Amino acid sequence: MPDLTPPSAPQGPQGPQGSQGPIRLRSPAHNALRPAATARITGGFWAARRHTNASVSIPQGPARLEQAGNLANLRAAAQGAGAFTGDFPFQDSDVHKWLEAASWQLADEPGPQGLAAEVERLVSLVAAAQDPDGYLQTYYQVARPDRRWSELDWGHELYCAGHLIQAAVAHHRTTGRRELLDVAVRFAAHIDSLFGPDTTSEGAAKKHGICGHPEIETALVELYRETGERRFLDLAGHLTDRRGHGLLAQGIDRARDPGPAYWQDHLPLRKAPTVTGHAVRQLYLLAGAADLTMETGDATLREALERLWHSMAGTKTYLTGGVGARHEGEAFGEPFELPPDRAYAETCAAIASVQWSWRMALLTGETRYSDLVERTLYNGFLSGVALDGDRWLYVNPLQVRDDHEIRTGDQAPRRTPWFSCACCPPNVMRLLASLPHYVASGDADGLQLHQYATGSYATDTGGAVTVGTDYPWKGRVTVTVDAAPADRDWTLSLRIPSWCAEFTVAAPDRQDRTEADGGWLRIRRRWLPGERVVLDLALDVRLTEPDPRVDAVRGCLAIERGPLVYCLESADQPVGLRLDAVALITDARTVAEHRPDLLGGVTVVTTTGRRRSDGTPAPLTAVPYYAWAHRDEGAMRVWIPRS
Repeated sequence: MPDLTPPSAPQGPQGPQGSQGPIRLRSPAHNALRPAATARITGGFWAARRHTNASVSIPQGPARLEQAGNLANLRAAAQGAGAFTGDFPFQDSDVHKWLEAASWQLADEPGPQGLAAEVERLVSLVAAAQDPDGYLQTYYQVARPDRRWSELDWGHELYCAGHLIQAAVAHHRTTGRRELLDVAVRFAAHIDSLFGPDTTSEGAAKKHGICGHPEIETALVELYRETGERRFLDLAGHLTDRRGHGLLAQGIDRARDPGPAYWQDHLPLRKAPTVTGHAVRQLYLLAGAADLTMETGDATLREALERLWHSMAGTKTYLTGGVGARHEGEAFGEPFELPPDRAYAETCAAIASVQWSWRMALLTGETRYSDLVERTLYNGFLSGVALDGDRWLYVNPLQVRDDHEIRTGDQAPRRTPWFSCACCPPNVMRLLASLPHYVASGDADGLQLHQYATGSYATDTGGAVTVGTDYPWKGRVTVTVDAAPADRDWTLSLRIPSWCAEFTVAAPDRQDRTEADGGWLRIRRRWLPGERVVLDLALDVRLTEPDPRVDAVRGCLAIERGPLVYCLESADQPVGLRLDAVALITDARTVAEHRPDLLGGVTVVTTTGRRRSDGTPAPLTAVPYYAWAHRDEGAMRVWIPRS
């Protein structure tokens, strides 16, 4: 029998002084940057969104999971009696994602009242449901024990294990408690005994299978980082390399077979020319591959990751950062197949894109990846949760037509309290709860600010800063150096967003070396505590033209300001003005005006359009895309025909 005894928690560079967020790199690792060791968002735009997440979204989670039957399934598995509830075999993953979100939230002080007790209640429930051999997935424990590990295409056993592992890592890092980590290690050891790269302890060949939904790969790398157990890193590499060999085409229900590209089993990752298939599956796989590359230094894997990211960002990403053009298969389309009204752009895909791009930023040190993180966070991701934190969007189209058919269900363009396939709500919760750890990084030479959010950030090499800003409404960012090495020069690096045409910077009036370097503004000097840098980014309104190869929006323009994409909604336009009957006057004056009483406080952009019926002018008001669908169920559009 394999050894299922959990190892002791690691010490040293990957221990308490390492990052307290979702990525804690081993030392040494093959990366340019390391996540900030400590990170807190304390005010401004993202603090408000995170407060709603902490006070509304996360606390409602257990009740939603109870209503949907997820918790009843765990009780049935623990008691060995009862029926399975729910439409999908992967119901457990929603519990695991909520546990991860709640655990990251516990790192904020003070945490929501009663949250710690609720977390421990669910941890105990998960632990009680685990089988003695380490197995844990309630569908195959309660409903179909005869089909365990035989439906790898649609069963999602390894996918659920991945989310369990990530929840366990978050719980251990934020509380120091081992209960959930022990559960995850036992399950991972069980999986390794069946799917790992070696033979079993009895000398038999292991299963040559992969999960139809990648996710476990990135989780196993993080479990290796948390425990120091090399076998988990090796298993992650093995599962990544097994994909692309047609394993999911063997023995599956042909009536449900979407083709091997759907689950990235058509080509080995290193040979794939572009992202394809189910968008969330693809991006979770690539996030895991990036984790592997940072730990192993695999040059061919890094080359593939850079190729695939450029393909996605350059030809298959919406202006909002959303990805996934097709409802069929929740999939990427062909290059430049980006219809605004038929955009699927699943909220989970935006989250997966952020996770992958952040890992690429750490791996390479290049700002292009953080540029896409910013675009996605403010637009394609944030649109997925309502301003009140109580309703959600599964899909995020860039256009809803006048007189559109009002649909119900998970894929409807309307905010919904919960979904039958509720993958998105707890996924949003966990990203918002862990968001401070996507803001800053460090290296031996200094600290880098990738995103601008009021808060405090520190590296594990002796640097710390405090940031104050009203971004994205205002472009001023004030950075105070709280600590820096006293015996040598140290570099503060500020990302200049790719959309920014003009900026100014004011640094302390002493000798320093300031240079622009590939999207970074680097200020190098021997710093004194309390010295400040003030960065002013010009937030001019921009009229953005699409790539001419995107047929669906050729001849249109979009309104942007700073990192925000804007849209027209019927609720803000003159009575009777149809959005399909107006064009944008390109040389009309545009005015940005902050309205604190609208949609939680937003800056709107006003301009002038032209009625296409008679050519008369019409005033137009655009609101940030993330705030759409909060009033009536009228029309909305991002891309507007030009007059």
